Order: sequence, then structure tokens, then C-alpha cells
Amino acid sequence: MKVLSVASELYPLIKTGGLADVAGALPIALAARGVDTKTLIPGYPAVMKAVKKPRKVHEFEDILDERATLLEVRHEGLDLLILDCPPLYERSGGPYLDSQGRDYPDNWKRFAVLSKVGAEIASGALPGFKPDLVHVHDWQAALVPVYMRYAEAPEVPSLITIHNIAFQGQFGATVFPDLGLPGHAWHEALEYYGTISYLKSGLLTAHALSTVSPSYADEILTPEFGMGLDGVIASRADDLYGIVNGIDADVWNPSSDPLLASHYSATSLKKRAGNRAALVERFAFDGDDGPIFCVISRLTWQKGLDLVPEVIDEIIDAGGRLAILGSGDSSIESALQTGATHHRGRVGMVLGYDETLSHLMQAASDVILVPSRFEPCGLTQLYALRYGCIPLVARTGGLADTIVDANEAALAAGVATGIQFAPVTTDAFRRAIRRTLRLYRDQRLWSQMQKQGMKSDVSWNRSAAAYADLYQRLVAKGQ
Repeated sequence: MKVLSVASELYPLIKTGGLADVAGALPIALAARGVDTKTLIPGYPAVMKAVKKPRKVHEFEDILDERATLLEVRHEGLDLLILDCPPLYERSGGPYLDSQGRDYPDNWKRFAVLSKVGAEIASGALPGFKPDLVHVHDWQAALVPVYMRYAEAPEVPSLITIHNIAFQGQFGATVFPDLGLPGHAWHEALEYYGTISYLKSGLLTAHALSTVSPSYADEILTPEFGMGLDGVIASRADDLYGIVNGIDADVWNPSSDPLLASHYSATSLKKRAGNRAALVERFAFDGDDGPIFCVISRLTWQKGLDLVPEVIDEIIDAGGRLAILGSGDSSIESALQTGATHHRGRVGMVLGYDETLSHLMQAASDVILVPSRFEPCGLTQLYALRYGCIPLVARTGGLADTIVDANEAALAAGVATGIQFAPVTTDAFRRAIRRTLRLYRDQRLWSQMQKQGMKSDVSWNRSAAAYADLYQRLVAKGQ
């Protein structure tokens, strides 16, 4: 089967979040199941710099009033189609924001052009490649099925994956005439309370919808989590699928990870001590036997990180320590930095993101805090399971699907892998911290939870099988 994937970011070339991880890992996992994927991405500076000797395969003389070149290259096991259009993608900032953190004013066009090109490829614009199915990711590629729907060409099955419904690609109605769509597409697909929603249009026109965990698929059908699109999604409920993300089990492998101070496995947990010592030195912690909690996250309200300053005293008073890696909302950053200053030797903070440090923190800490208010899937808790770091998570979305709460029944059966709590309030979070500390005092039980988590299959194996099965059904339905 031939698949065209369209995404605005892709690991290892360009990444702002989990979308890039999925777009980069899924094609490789699917290849073992006979699925041949080509991924279309924008030619950002980082992408153009990283790829070697791309081959020009098509010229678009006029694609929404832009001239663009389509390049093809194989990079780190991925077959890529790169849309080289310097006026749209050659920017000094990130994929979506300028160097001042503001949305590019022409984002509507940057990703409409990407989508239009995706639809052209689906219709056979690329010699020798006609996909059996098109898989698009998030609002940035959501116009692909729209352009496909209104093109005078044989229809190819399409799937849109929602990675985070909070980001919807909403723009003013004034851009509609420049999208190159027929007038009736306005009311049939794009209009959203007098504006345009790219994501809404994709949800209405794709043949199937998926999101990155079964629980999140249920949640976005409700007003609380649907972010204004719950009605649209409810109208497509029969075509909605929830498939949990996986991680690269070779990259995240504590027995071979080159970023660790000490390698270990589920049968040699005592060797984690080498990583613990390295982390204590890195954060200048007091050298005692108390539990080490960690946070590795964007510091935002969505992630529930505003609750962490409220529980610092609870952790410290119980003899614990807290290592923090992340950046985000200035108010949360400030509150956490205040806690680090007040509890020197017990709380440490590194502002920003550091890949090496994130691996070490997972391999050295006892508990990772993930108190998200909503979480489509989450990858941090999957890394933690792999590394024997117990996840303490909010009971929502993919966190609820991937962590088995340490209740009495789960502990007795030996299947518990972490601690869940709800609702996402300071009091509930504090109670979860206390429960975690009680569990930690029983090192036999704690070790059992670590080993059970490390046995969890968090790779792409099962997820890739689910996607391959969905692809097959969509293709068969369209024949």
C-alpha cells in the first residue's frame, strides 16, 4: 500500500511537539507491515540544511499565486517530499511563530499551500507515485481533504489525525477568496462562526478521523474537551478512532542509551544509582535517600504545571527533592523558580529544554509528575515507564489509557504501573503525592511497579498494527 502523509513538522528534522514524533516514527513502523509512506513537509531552513542532495521531482508554477519546487529525498529511513517555497517557509523563527513568539500573519497561506500541494500529489501530480490513501495531521494539513473533495479527480481515501484539538487553525473570513475553493465550500466545510477553521473543514471532509488515544477520542465528543468542535466530531462519531501513540524503543532504551551515566534494565535496577548520582550532582541536591520527583514539560496551564508550586512543600517536608526541566508561562516559571530559590539543595530548575538532561532525569528520578488538565496522548509518561520512573498522572486522555493506577486490586495483581488522580485540583494532586510517598516507603512494592512499567509495550508495534488495519479498511471501502 502507498500512503501520502502530510505534516507540518517531523522528527528528527523539525519538532515543536508530539506531532513531529508521530509523523517521524509511524512511517518507519508501518514499513514492516507493507505500507510505503512518503511524507510531505515544508522546506523550513532547518529541513533544507539537514537533508543531503534532494532531487527535484516537480515544479508548481502557480500554487495559490506562489511558485514552489517539490524535492524528494531519503533521510534517516524516511521517504520525504519537501515543499521548497522560500517566500513562505524561509523564516528565522519557528515553524509557526516568529522570533518574538507571534503567529506569522500569513500562516493561513503557508499551510493552505502545503495542503493544496498534498491534494495535487494525491491526484497524481508526482510521476510514478499515486497514493492509495492520504493521512494528514492537525490543522496545518487539514485542508488536504478539502482540496481533494472539491477537485475534479478520482477520490482517494483520507484520514485526519487530531493531535491536540486546542489548535484549530482559525483565520478571518477575508482569506477565503484566496484559497482557490468554490464558493459553496464556505458553508459546506470552512465557515466557523463567521471565521474559517481549517481543522473543522478537515474533520468534515476526511473519510475518517483519528486521535491519539481512545480516552481522548471519547473526551473530544464533550463540550468540556471538544473546544467548540464537539458537535462536528459527534456528527462523525462513527468514523472516529482512538489509537495510542508509541515511542522509539531503540532511542529510549535504558540498557543502551548513550545519554545516560549508567545503563540498566528491569533485572538490574540497582544500576540506576549511577544516574541518580549524576542527577544529584547536576542539580546540586542534598545527597540523601529521599525520593526524587521530576517535571519534564512545557510549563503551561494545560499541563497542570501551575499546581506544582502548590505541592512543593508537601514533597520537601516528606524528605523528597524536585528536579524541573521546562519553559512556558512566565507566571509558572516564576513560581517554580521561587520554590527552587527557597529550597536550595531540594528543588532545582533548568529553564528551557535539554534532550540529554531529559533522558538522565527519566533514568534517575523516582517519580515524574504529569498533572495535565487534558492530554491527547502524552509521551513523557511512556518514556518514564520505559526507564522505571513511576508516573504520577491526571486521569485524562492518553494518561488514563497508558498508566495502570496503583489501587489495591492492581497492586495485589502485580499490574500497577503508576498513580492516577482526579479531578485536577491542588487538593487531589496533594493527596496523590501523599499516596505516592506511602508507596515509595515499601521498596519491594515500588520495585514491582518499576519492573511492571518497564515490561509495558510502549513501542509503535501495536499502534502501527492498528493504523495499518484502519488504512486497509478505508482503502477497501473506497474500492
